Formats: sequence, C-alpha cells, structure tokens
Amino acid sequence: MKILETQELSKQFGGLIAVNKVSMHVKEGDIVGLIGPNGAGKTTFLNAVAGLNPPTGGRVLFLGEDTTGFTPEKMCHRGLSRSFQIPRPYPKMTALETVLTSAIFGNRLRKVKDPVAHSRKMLSFVEFPMAEETITESLNTLQLKRLDLARALASNPRLLFLDELAAGLTEGELGDIMTLIRKIRDQGITILMVEHIMQLIMSVCERLVCIQFGNKIAEGPTEEVARDPTVTEAYLGRQKKKECSPDTHAGAQVG
Repeated sequence: MKILETQELSKQFGGLIAVNKVSMHVKEGDIVGLIGPNGAGKTTFLNAVAGLNPPTGGRVLFLGEDTTGFTPEKMCHRGLSRSFQIPRPYPKMTALETVLTSAIFGNRLRKVKDPVAHSRKMLSFVEFPMAEETITESLNTLQLKRLDLARALASNPRLLFLDELAAGLTEGELGDIMTLIRKIRDQGITILMVEHIMQLIMSVCERLVCIQFGNKIAEGPTEEVARDPTVTEAYLGRQKKKECSPDTHAGAQVG
C-alpha cells in the first residue's frame, strides 16, 4: 500500500523553482531516504507535503486522500509527523511539557487516556538523556534532536519525516540512531528521511529518492540508486564520478 504519493509536486518562490514536478511514493512499512546535494530542495519538498509551505503545483496523496495544501495541523491529525533539521523547542518549557503538547494537541487517535504517561513513554523510547524537568533552552543540539523526535512520536503518526536527524553525531551515536530508526519502523511507523550521511542511508533505507536542483533524478532500491552514475555525479561532480561513488564514502557526510 502506498502511504504517500506525490504527483508532479512543485514549489516555487517567486522566480525560483525549488521543487520541480517531483513524482514519488512511499509504501507502508518502508524506510525511504530522500537524498541529494545541499540546496537540492529536500527540506522544501518535505515542507510542501507536510503543509508548512504548500505546493504551487501537483498533488499530495496521503493514505489515499488528496491532502494537497492541507495545513500542518490537518496533516498531523491524519497521521503525518516530523522532526526538524534545526529543532525549535519552546524554550521555557520542560522536556516533558514539550512532548505533552504533542500528545494532547497532535494525537491522531485522540484516545490517549493518560497524556503524561504517554509522553514519558516517548521520552524513554528515544532514550532522552536528561531529566524530564529539564528546561529546553538548556539542552544542546543532540539532546534537542532526541526531544524533537519524542515530540514527533507522541502524536502516534503513521508516517514520520526525519530531517537530518543524524547531523553532528559521533560514530557511536550514529549506531544508536540506526538502531532507534529501525525500532521506530518496528512500531508500525513508516519513515521518509532526509540525510547526508551515506553510512546511515545505506544501512537503514530500503529505497532512495534522489533530487538535484529540485528535480528527481533517481528512485529505486538503495543499492541501485547509490550506484547510479547520475547520482554519483550529483554528489561528487563530473570529474570525480569515475574515482568515487556514494558507497565508497559510506562513512562520510556528503553534500
């Protein structure tokens, strides 16, 4: 079953076409990687689907429903949640209160009998390393990313967008994130993730979609897309494509 499908989705800012007629799909239960060089339009694509910046052309089909132009609130209540590349928490709230906000106002099931217990469960699930009473403005970037993920999960999503969750992690922390992403999928949550770290992409994603300058240039099984000469060139440039490929730089953060 296709949980998400876009049909010639476009997003234009004035004269700039940031996403250009991108058609792709995500099947239920998959972990799909959305890859491409910096500035390719990946986050803009997520924003257009999720309603933060509505598309200027094309269609979004989520769970079989045409949700093109729906607000983020409507998308959340239908089962789409996300983390952000740069978390923006409520600075004066505690970690627990941050997650509780999502559990109360964003929950698609609206059947959480004990939102506090549910929020604590989410903090525990993502292995948030600080006390629940910690004020969010005192957290570092990595702690904020864990908190942001707990918040996203508290709404009981069917589909989760992850936007560069692993950026800035050490090698050991990267392994923990791989385990956590698989654990989320095992809870029945489908994942579409934007990521530059090819080691993570190659390890957890069944399929990849690659975009460059707002255009989709490849889509398919992970190994197939990673070896696509067009994808290699997009990342490394024409002069380098014969020397390198994404899988030879598996431990690097590219783009």
